[in-house]
Amino acid sequence: MPENVMPGPVSDLENIRESVCIHTRKIFDSCRDKDCVEDLRFYPTAEARDILNASQMVKGGTAELLYVYTDVEPVTFNRGFYSIDMRFFYRVTLQVYTGAPRYTEAEGLCVFDKRCILFGSEGNAKIFSSDTVLEELDIPGAMRSNLPVAVVEAVDPIVLDTRIADHSIGTDVPLTEIPAFIAQSFSGELVFDNTDERRYYVTLGQFSLVRLERDTQLLIPVYDYCIPQTDCPSNDQEDPCGLFRSVAFPVSEFFPPNTVDTPTDYTSARNYCACHG
Repeated sequence: MPENVMPGPVSDLENIRESVCIHTRKIFDSCRDKDCVEDLRFYPTAEARDILNASQMVKGGTAELLYVYTDVEPVTFNRGFYSIDMRFFYRVTLQVYTGAPRYTEAEGLCVFDKRCILFGSEGNAKIFSSDTVLEELDIPGAMRSNLPVAVVEAVDPIVLDTRIADHSIGTDVPLTEIPAFIAQSFSGELVFDNTDERRYYVTLGQFSLVRLERDTQLLIPVYDYCIPQTDCPSNDQEDPCGLFRSVAFPVSEFFPPNTVDTPTDYTSARNYCACHG
């Protein structure tokens, strides 16, 4: 049995046992984006609107990416290329100051639309499949065309700025409806009324990866079956005092630094913006 049974770089070709054909998705094209999305309309819940109407100041808060809707369409006169339309749905929580020492949170929806064009190759075969059912007739799957599949990977955005305007601004696109499961993600009913004089806008920083994948068959070399090398963790929890003893003493918490560096990575920037607005 070959010794190299874990994924990693191939250094010993002599231990390859066989070549096998697998069915998987091959990535034909991909891209990454760092979007600074300015002035997204903030649609508050009914409770949040009452809080905002009494507000004296609104600062940044936090944002959670709820869902990304994707749609893939062929690009006319450019064979093998596809446009990918994406709509990002965010749950944004703003920090609202109404005169009390501590801020009040106001929850609402923001929506961001973007498009990119990637190569996804061509395929004209129609695909049929079946789901096996024991002691009954197999259930045929619906026929699907051989089109590439868009995959979007994204992290929760960073709230970079908030602003109040007495009228709509350039990127303010009114919403007419949203998917039901998006509406259910909020603590109350969302307000899409465009008659309010004061409107709220949020600027978000979004990191994302987009790729086009297509079902294909690949011939790959095989060493052996992939056998797990680690034991499954038990339900026993570690001694809490032992865990505490392993934590380093937080010297920096008792002796503040003379200067504060501007964050340069995603985690630090997200925490910095959430705390400082």
